[in-house]
This record gives sequence, structure tokens and C-alpha cells, in this order.
Amino acid sequence: MRRVILRKVAYILVMLFLISLISFFAIHLAPNSFLSAGELNPNITPENLQHLKEIYGLDRPLWEQYLSWLWAMVHFDFGISFATGRSVTDEILQRLPITLGINITSMVITFLLALYLGIEAALKEESWLDRFIRKWALLSFSMPSFYLALLLILFLSVQLQLFPISGLHSLEPKEGIEAFLDLLWHLVLPIFVVVFGGFGTFSQYIRSLTLEILKSNYILFARARGIEGRDLVRYYILPNLKPPLITVLGLSLPGIIGGSVILESIFSINGMGLLFYQAALARDYPVIMGILIITAFLTLLGNVIADLLLYKLNPYAASP
Repeated sequence: MRRVILRKVAYILVMLFLISLISFFAIHLAPNSFLSAGELNPNITPENLQHLKEIYGLDRPLWEQYLSWLWAMVHFDFGISFATGRSVTDEILQRLPITLGINITSMVITFLLALYLGIEAALKEESWLDRFIRKWALLSFSMPSFYLALLLILFLSVQLQLFPISGLHSLEPKEGIEAFLDLLWHLVLPIFVVVFGGFGTFSQYIRSLTLEILKSNYILFARARGIEGRDLVRYYILPNLKPPLITVLGLSLPGIIGGSVILESIFSINGMGLLFYQAALARDYPVIMGILIITAFLTLLGNVIADLLLYKLNPYAASP
């Protein structure tokens, strides 16, 4: 097992290097930059522009800039933000818990809800419950998350004034348990949008897997022995759902940051998604690279964790 883990760590390091190399050169080869004269200040002189390039190190060759950035990244230093002048590492660490909290909570709720309803829909195939869940899933497929978010803000926040429109805190400062409840109240709509958007795909995937399991011979023999209901789900369906579900959950980690860009922009949540959007508009290279590396690391980490769990479940069928 130790050798397998070491191989996976080496895999993550190699892939991070390749991803950083391609991303760094692709971003810097794009037209315009943070220091474009028309973008930064139309009255800036060529001398001042050259001085700024020297300060930020943009006057050096790209390969030299990359090696300097790579050496700093090895020491967990992503540089200084062009737009704010703050450390990129500090910016990410400040906003990462917000994004992780929202998306991990949404992922857990989506998983539990889809798991229960997907299995119930398969056990009661073609019943009213199955048809209702499929229609709900179809609505989830077809409803863009940004459109749903705007509808919820319009009706529940603006017209009915049941929920706050944006942000994570009320204008009036609160303390203790009131501050925590206020935070939860602000997160109801964002979490609902994420759960609603992910429920359709996940529930139908679980329903399809469960239907395949129900057609197997061991389910037929179990039912012949009188095993039904919760015992059938607990001892026969759930164990066979573990491998595909672990794989899907591992592949869901990249969406923690990538899927937050639009959501955090609409709800004005000061997280990683909004930070990435602002950095992309400002062509803030250090921030963009820092977020890309974090996202790539989560993607690779999710795949590795899924592989190790599958290997743990069945060492003979899985060879990571």
C-alpha cells in the first residue's frame, strides 16, 4: 500500500508540473496584459510602463519568469497580485474556506438526496414516485444555474423579501450564534441552486445503476429467500453501488471551484469563484495561476483518492 501511495504522489507532482507549464505559457501568450497601456491608464508613458514591467518581472523572457514562479510555488508562494498588491497565497487562503464550505455542504446534501431518491425510484419503477423524480431530474437538467439563481433572487429576495439578495452577512453586525444563523440564512439560496443543479444527473445515474443491480441473479436469489426492503438495500444494493459512486465523487471535486464562478458572481459571495472571475477580467496572472493550480490539485487528488478507495475495496480488480 505504501508503494501505491508513493506512486500516486509522484503522479500528482508530475501532472501538476505539466499543467502549470502549459497554463503559464498559454496565459502569458494571450493578447493584452495587465500592463497594457489602454487597459491600465490611457495617459501612462512608455517609461513608466517599462518601469512597472521591471517591478513585476514581466520584462524577462517567459521561460525565466516560469522558473522563478515555479521555484516560488514549490515554497507555497504564488506571488503578489497585480490588482491588489497582496500575497496571492493570502488571498486564496482567505477565500478558499468559503467556497469549500458552500460546495462541500451542497455536495453532501446532493449525494444523500440523490442516493435515497434514486434507489427509491428504481425499487418502485414506473410508479408515481419514479415519474415525479424523473420529471424533477429533467427540470434540473434543463434549468441553467444562473437563471435559477436570478429567479430565486427576484421572487424570494426582492418581491417576498424572505432571503437576503447577496453577500454572507447582514449590514447590521451580529455576534455569537446570531452571526452563525445569519450566515446560514445567507447561504440558503446559493446552496439550493447548487443542489438543484446537481441532483438531476446524480439521481438518474444512481437509478440506472440500481436498476442494473436489480436485474442481477444474486438479487433474484435474495428475493427468493424472502429478503426485501431495507435489508435488500443495505446488504445487496449499497455494497454494489460503492465503486461507481466513489468514482463519481472523486471526479466531482474539480467542480468545487470551477462551478463557483457564476454562482459567487451572482450572489456576490467573496469566494474563490469570484476571485477567479475578477482576476481573469484584470488579467492578474499570479492569481489566475494560483487558482488554476489549486483546481488542478483538487482534480488530481480526487482521482487518486477514488483510485485508492477502489483499490481498498477490491485489491484484485483495481490496480492503481
